[in-house]
Amino acid sequence: MPTVTSADGTRIAYERGGSGPALVLVDGAMCYRAGGPMRPLAAQLTEHFTVYAYDRRGRGESGDTLPYAPEREVEDLHALVDAAGGDAYLCGISSGAALVMLASSRARAIVLYEPPLHATHDDDYTKQLTELLDEGRKGDAVALFMAKVGMPAEVVAGFRASPGWAPLEAIGHTLAYDDAVLRHWRPAAVRTLVVSGGASPQGLRDGARIAAGAVPGARERVLDGQTHDVDPAALAPVLVEFLLAGDR
Repeated sequence: MPTVTSADGTRIAYERGGSGPALVLVDGAMCYRAGGPMRPLAAQLTEHFTVYAYDRRGRGESGDTLPYAPEREVEDLHALVDAAGGDAYLCGISSGAALVMLASSRARAIVLYEPPLHATHDDDYTKQLTELLDEGRKGDAVALFMAKVGMPAEVVAGFRASPGWAPLEAIGHTLAYDDAVLRHWRPAAVRTLVVSGGASPQGLRDGARIAAGAVPGARERVLDGQTHDVDPAALAPVLVEFLLAGDR
């Protein structure tokens, strides 16, 4: 598995496929290459781009050098752009979209899918999350996050008893990383498309509107029938149309 070395020495694992201009995909909370939407999305895009999918620090096969700061994740992403030849598009989903905004100075153009900017300063959540992680209770931190995003308690309990819980608990500490990224987001200054799902909760659609309103000239697109768990087959053509149109 290829890796890049970030500015603080952390090894960041990635995979690459396809051909064409470089496109780096950035996961949101609780996702990594082996457990998230980016591999299926990459498969939809390799006809048009050289696609890079990676494990954010603390997840999958990537390292995790402490102390954490959002700037370290920006450096990770910039190291991947360097590996791609120094010139790349960026696409992020959920909190990964907020990270893309932070790292956009090295991007040709960016696509943001539902950055949850409507919930960037939930002090109660941050306090509870910090306390749980300080006590080493990563499983409880994951449960807290699931409750925050609207998952019913009985569904969380059932999921917690399933085999799929252990991989999530293993990266539960990175929920603090996503929370920090969302608290430190800033407007991008490159060509930007903000996408949301027409069937997503109002809060997430509001977050997308906040992102679009913060970037002069940003374009907005709503995908009918889609939710936060967007279908890669629905999102990919929108990326292709927007990103490649800027090169024509």
